[in-house]
Amino acid sequence: MDATSDTGRELVRYRTILGYRRAMPSMHTWDESTELFAHSVIGYAIERCRLPKDPRWGAPQADVLVDTFARTISAGGLGAHEAMRIVREVMIPSCRPMDDPMNLAYVPTAPTVAATMFDLVVSASSIFGGNWEAGAGAIAAENQVLRWLGSLAGLPEGAGGAFVSGGSAANLSALVTARHQHLERHGRRGRLAFAATTEVHASVRATARVMDVDVVPVEVDDRDRMTGPALRAALDAAARDGEGPDVFAVAASAGTTNAGAIDRLDEVAEVCRERGLWLHVDGAYGLAALCSPDGRRRLAGIEHVDSFGVDPHKWLFAPYDCAALVYRDPGLATSAHSQHGAYLDAVDRSEWNPSDYAYHLSRRARGLPLWFSLATYGTDAYAEAMDRTIATARAFADAVEAHPAFDLLLDPELSIVLFRRRGWSPDDHREWSRSRAKDGVTLIVPTTFHGETVMRVCIVNPRTEIDRLVPLLDDMAAWGPPA
Repeated sequence: MDATSDTGRELVRYRTILGYRRAMPSMHTWDESTELFAHSVIGYAIERCRLPKDPRWGAPQADVLVDTFARTISAGGLGAHEAMRIVREVMIPSCRPMDDPMNLAYVPTAPTVAATMFDLVVSASSIFGGNWEAGAGAIAAENQVLRWLGSLAGLPEGAGGAFVSGGSAANLSALVTARHQHLERHGRRGRLAFAATTEVHASVRATARVMDVDVVPVEVDDRDRMTGPALRAALDAAARDGEGPDVFAVAASAGTTNAGAIDRLDEVAEVCRERGLWLHVDGAYGLAALCSPDGRRRLAGIEHVDSFGVDPHKWLFAPYDCAALVYRDPGLATSAHSQHGAYLDAVDRSEWNPSDYAYHLSRRARGLPLWFSLATYGTDAYAEAMDRTIATARAFADAVEAHPAFDLLLDPELSIVLFRRRGWSPDDHREWSRSRAKDGVTLIVPTTFHGETVMRVCIVNPRTEIDRLVPLLDDMAAWGPPA
């Protein structure tokens, strides 16, 4: 071809560009340098699983991180080894180790080795988990986990759903489904609302704002639980003046984040049947206990729900982020969530497409690490680990109750223990918490219970030992703020 022709000149220009790009570091091909940094990355991942993390890790001053990371994105790149140095020396030490056995704040995590390592495989496999045609093998494996969870709850064999990012996504998707079903049956009869207690997770109230619906408040009992009579009274009060909201669902809790309280699900379900209301249970933390016979006993009534969500990244030993959303009748969710467009015409709607069961479309197959862990260790190992954490929480509660400097505020229903250090001010609670976190002893963050600042411990890690917890009580009892 004549290099002076227009086409020839274009080819010369293209080859020049292509040659230049070949001289650049390879992003999509495997070469010797790729081999080296890949082993470095995998080696570091193994190190992170094998070695204890430093419990003193955590957020430094923001300007330190801003200054470091401001220089990391550049035209020529840093190279993989320099990027990994920053990961090792700056990034990871600036993040709290949520799986440390003495991280007892909020709801931490405790992923198994198998789940953590298989998460690497999920990323390396570039699986699109939104529809069956693209991710059939992954979706089939995830569905087995969803069916296992549904069977533990006592739902019918056809129950199912999808894995989503967390409890917020599960609550939103389930309540959107509930609203859709209600409108299909009854049409719009006024301002829509669902009922929930003041102790429901913040994401449930955020869901109401996103959906532009109201929340009918339900009073809790002295153990922070929704009961059937309280729900019935709240619904009657809302409808008393004839101008009340059109209630379409009840959002109950199985293990509230603050106190670990489990609503009286059997009583709540009875009211929902009477009133024709959808019952959704936010069990992001507590429904993990389904895998233990002892835990299942504490969740009586869960078999009556229309939907539930549980976060395996909390207490089912999976890495972030992972939540299971399960429907009694998944077909109701598909009518609410299925997306349609010319570019989606090829999607086979007769197969199980996870994008039909929540508000997502593109989706990571985030249930696979849990599936791999279950397949590796078996469900008996999960039940044993669950029983161990519940027993540790019970033993710690007994130690609190026996100690003269403390008051146990609630018998733990699951693995959250609330207790009071007699004579402490709110500042005392916060100062002790800060000092022990700084020293790497433990992370325990105070909370508010019935208007009072108290201590809260949440145990989800089977490696949390009672012999390390009890001395914390003596430490608190002897502690005084620095002069």
